[in-house]
Amino acid sequence: MQLSESEGKGLWLGRVWQPDLGPVIVTVRDGILHDITARAAPTTRDILELDDPAGYVRSAKGKPIGSLSDIPGRMAAGDGPYWLAPCDLQAVKACGVTFAQSMVERVIEEQAAGDPQKAESIRTRVSEIIGDSLDQIEAGSAKAAKVKQELIGLGLWSQYLEVGIGPDAEVFSKAQPLSAVGTGAEVGLHPMSKWNNPEPEVVLAVNSRGQIHGVSLGNDVNLRDVEGRSALLLSKAKDNNASCAIGPMIRLFDETWTLDDVRRAELDLKVEGEDGFILEGHSLMEKISRNPEDLVSQTIGRHHQYPDGFMLFLGTLFAPTKDRDAPGQGFTHHLGDRVRISSDGLGILENTVQLSTQCPEWTFGTAALMRNLAGRDLI
Repeated sequence: MQLSESEGKGLWLGRVWQPDLGPVIVTVRDGILHDITARAAPTTRDILELDDPAGYVRSAKGKPIGSLSDIPGRMAAGDGPYWLAPCDLQAVKACGVTFAQSMVERVIEEQAAGDPQKAESIRTRVSEIIGDSLDQIEAGSAKAAKVKQELIGLGLWSQYLEVGIGPDAEVFSKAQPLSAVGTGAEVGLHPMSKWNNPEPEVVLAVNSRGQIHGVSLGNDVNLRDVEGRSALLLSKAKDNNASCAIGPMIRLFDETWTLDDVRRAELDLKVEGEDGFILEGHSLMEKISRNPEDLVSQTIGRHHQYPDGFMLFLGTLFAPTKDRDAPGQGFTHHLGDRVRISSDGLGILENTVQLSTQCPEWTFGTAALMRNLAGRDLI
C-alpha cells in the first residue's frame, strides 16, 4: 500500500493479520504502520462506536510493525503478515442502482434474462428511447416519477426502475461480518456465472447510532447473468466466498477529509487480464442519484438496528460494455484478472479474480475472533 502526499495527511484505520497473534488494529504514522490494538477498543467496531474515533486513533499508543510497503496482500504474504478488510464485526450492506445512468444496465440485464448475447440489441433500443433523460436526475423527485412512467409506457417496466429512481433505495446484505477480503487478496466468482464484472464503489463506515465516521473503497463483485435471470437470486449472486473486497483502510473523517469529500470523490478502475485485455473505467460520486446520508437513514433507524454498525457500499456508476470475447457480448471477467480500484484520497484496492471455490475458505468468524481476543487478554 502506498499513500500520496495528500493521503499521508489523513487519519487511517485498518486491520492486518499477524501470524503469531491474529488480527491487529493498525493506523499509519509518517508512513509507518502502528499496531494500536488495545483492551479499550480491540476491534474497529469498538473504535467506531466511540464519541470521537478520530481523536482516539490519533492519540492511541502504538507499536511500529513496519512500513506500508512491508505488508503484502494475502496471496503474496507467505508466512508473514497481510492486509485484512478494515472492518470486523460490522454487517456489510450495499445499495444498488443508486446511479440513474447505470440503472439502464440493470434493466438490460433483466430484459436479456442474463444472456449477454441479447444485451447489445436491447441496449441500443433502450438508449434510443431514453437518450440523456436520466442525466442528473434525483431519485424520488417529480422528474424521476415522470421518467419512470414514460419508461413503463414504452414497455420498459423493470423492478430496477422502482429502486433506481423511485423513493425507496435498494439495500441488501452483501457479505457476512468478517467475510470481506482485503487488498491483495483473491476475489471470488461463483462457478455458475459466465457474465460478471467488478463494481468499484465507495464504502461508508457507520456505527450503531447511524453516524458516518469514515470511508473506504470496495469491490462489490457482480454476477450479471445470475441476478439478471431473477432478482430472487440476488443473495446467491452477491454473497459468496471472497466475493466482497474492502480496503485498503478506512479513512476516518477529520479536518482533512469529510463527507463532502466523499460526494466529490472520483473512482478509477483498471482491469488487466492475463490475455492482455485492459478495461478502464471512471465513476463520479457527484452523479449519484441519492444522498449518502439518505442511504444510511434508509438502512438504519427505528425499523432496523445494527448494534455493531455496518459498512455500506454506495453503488457505482460503472457498468462495462466493452467487448472482450466476441462482438456484442460486452465484458466479463477471466480468471487471473487483476482489478485495481483507486481514488485520490482513499488509496488503492487491488485484487485478483478467481473462482469462489478456489479462493481460500473463510474460516475465521465471530466465535474465532472472540476466542482470539480473549486469549490475548483483550476482552
